[in-house]
Order: sequence, then structure tokens, then C-alpha cells
Amino acid sequence: MSAARLIALVADRLFTGSDPGPGQAVVLVRGDRVVAVGEPPPAAAEVIEFGDATLLPGFVDVHAHLALDGTPDGQDRLAVMTDEQVAERMAAAARVALHGGVTTLRDLGAPRLLGPSVRDALATGSVPAPRVLVAGAPITVPGGHAHSLGGAVTGAAEARAKVRELHAAGVDVIKVMASGGRLTPGSNTDRPQFTDAELTALVDEAHGLGLPVTAHAYPPAAIDQAVRCGVDGIEHCFFSVDGGLAPDLELIDRIAERGIAVCPTLGLVPDWPVPPGFRTFLDVFEQVVTQLYERGVRLVAGVDSGALPGKPHDALPHAVIEFARLGMSPAQAIAAGTRVAAETCGLAGRVGVLAPGHAADVVVVLGDPLARIDDAARVCFVMAGGTVVRDDAVRAKNPRWRAARVGGGEPAVGSG
Repeated sequence: MSAARLIALVADRLFTGSDPGPGQAVVLVRGDRVVAVGEPPPAAAEVIEFGDATLLPGFVDVHAHLALDGTPDGQDRLAVMTDEQVAERMAAAARVALHGGVTTLRDLGAPRLLGPSVRDALATGSVPAPRVLVAGAPITVPGGHAHSLGGAVTGAAEARAKVRELHAAGVDVIKVMASGGRLTPGSNTDRPQFTDAELTALVDEAHGLGLPVTAHAYPPAAIDQAVRCGVDGIEHCFFSVDGGLAPDLELIDRIAERGIAVCPTLGLVPDWPVPPGFRTFLDVFEQVVTQLYERGVRLVAGVDSGALPGKPHDALPHAVIEFARLGMSPAQAIAAGTRVAAETCGLAGRVGVLAPGHAADVVVVLGDPLARIDDAARVCFVMAGGTVVRDDAVRAKNPRWRAARVGGGEPAVGSG
């Protein structure tokens, strides 16, 4: 068998996920791995030069819903779809995410036990797909948020049993609905869904099996309970109360001290007409996110893709952009959607950073997102595991482009 060819990706700028990187803006790839960063391309390398562009690690979306399609009743319709129909929808959504530069994602809620089977099919299939981690059906209470997905339990013993069932099915993370949610009419978004004893039992069982736990939590009481019961992550973290939002600074400090990752599920495509009521909520919540950042909370990027029409599965760069607008430096914001997100998913040392030995997941964006954060959404090239899955043929506009297309064929059409 012949050795895999050496490919050199060259641009004007490079951000490794931690820093601008050493030496030249060059990433050398052989097979599915990065072999060098910052070194001049060897004579034997096939060189692809992007010019006025930036090499980035593949984006990592820590909060995706591949089974949802952004429609108001999308969650309820899943209950009447066949497993094959849901699996096809999830695979299609994963491909949309990939062409938007998301090379790794964490699916935090799919019906029944479909998540692991879809993940495994995508990993072994002939069609390029992102690296997928799954939670399976979120654990909730009867009639609670997302109960139609099949994760409802009553009491501590059933919570432990559900964790064991999910572990046996091969999930990567446990998702628990610590409060109700807006997509499930009738669920209570103002208070915890579980008792302390129930949530503690769930977390204890998961940790005993080596699984992290992330908690969907809207109100301060559910956030506080999640922290006290030892979760590893909090999704949304709205601090919502009747009549508005009420961030608790002491609780925020405890979240920061314990190193709990918070995904505030920001990120909307700019052409979506945001409903006025939702815009009002976002204006206030964005102030909360700034407080989380300023008080040292570990923030990670995840879109809650599929939950709303303004959150398609390729919207992760817009979460990164939003972080920068709320106080992070562009480098910190990009790291939140690459390196820090990978660490949160338990993938440190494998993805999220452009470094020797890491997966050859590379995104190229036109321009300079470290100077103009909006350029983070100008994805023109995506490589996942060494395979080119998007190439917008910018060479036609760039006289310095000096290589034939990697792998041949026509450019993939991204929804970018």
C-alpha cells in the first residue's frame, strides 16, 4: 500500500485554537492526521494556497439536535416517525453541519436509543460526516421537557436504571432536563423537575460509569441544584424567573470555581427575522452571558441547532461571533468553538487544535477573524479527517492559488 500523500494547506494567517501558531501559516496533513504546523512546505507536498484567508481547527458544536428541523412541532413529530426516517434526518443534518465547518458535534437529544446507532453509521459510512458524540434520549420526568423522546423516569432508582440503559447503548454523555423547556408545552420552566436526591443519584450513577452529565437548566433554582448535585456542564443557564432574568452572582461564582462548562446556546443566522419577544429576551440574556464571562465561567459554543428556524445545523460560527460581541477577544471566542469545546467533550489532544498528531480537521475562512470576527462565518474550505468535504474554488479569484483540487471532483456546496 502506498503511503498517504503529504498535503500542505497554506494561507496568510493561522490560528491553532490556542494561538496564532509558530512560523508560517502552514498546516501539513498526511492521511487523517496533522503532521506539522508552521513549517515550510516540503518539495514533495501538494500545496494548496488560500491567500487572504485563515486556517482554523474544525469547529466543535457542543449542543446540537440532529433530529430536529427547526419547526415548531418538530420534537413532537419525532414520536410518530420511524427509526429509519429519524436516522435519515439526522444524517442529513450532520452533513449540513459538516459543510458549515463543524467537524465535531455533540448531539444532546434524539429519540429512544437512536443516537449511538446513527453515530456509528456516520463513522463507518462512505459519505463524509462530522465526528459525532451522543446523549441519546435526555433523562426527564413524565410529562417533562422532551418526555416524548423516551427518557422519562420516576424516582432515583429509575434515574439510575435509565443511566445504565443509556450506558449499555453506548452514549458518550448523559443529558438531564433539570428544568422544563419551551419546546415542551406544559413542562415547568420555573423550577427543578427532579428532587436533589434524584439528580444526585443520576449524577453518581453516570460518574461511576465514566460518563459526564450536562444539565438543561433555565431558572436559578434548577441551575443551583445542578451545581450542588455535581453536574459537569449546564446548557442554556438562562437564570429565568417569572417576568424576566435574575442572574445570581454568588451562584455564577460557584459555577466558575467548580469549572463547570456552560453552553448558553447562542448563535442565530443573521438573515432570520427574530420575533420581537425573543429579541427582547436575547437582549437581556446577552447581558447575563457577559456576566458569566467576566466572572470566569468556562463558556463553550453550541447552537442548540434544529431547535429554531434561525438555528440551522451549520450555524456554529455565529455562536463564536456572538461570544466576541459580548466581551471575549476574537481568539477566545474562536477557542470556545474549537479547543475549549473539544476539551468539554472529552476530546482534548484529539481535535479542536491544529497540532501534530491531532485529527486533520481544518477549516479555512476568508479574511482575518482575529481582526474581524464576522470573518469566522466566511467558510470556504473544510477538511475532516484528511478528506476535503467543502472547497468553494476560491482559486478562481485568487492568483496565488497554485494547486489542483485536492481529491478532484466538483466543489461541495455548503450552506455556509
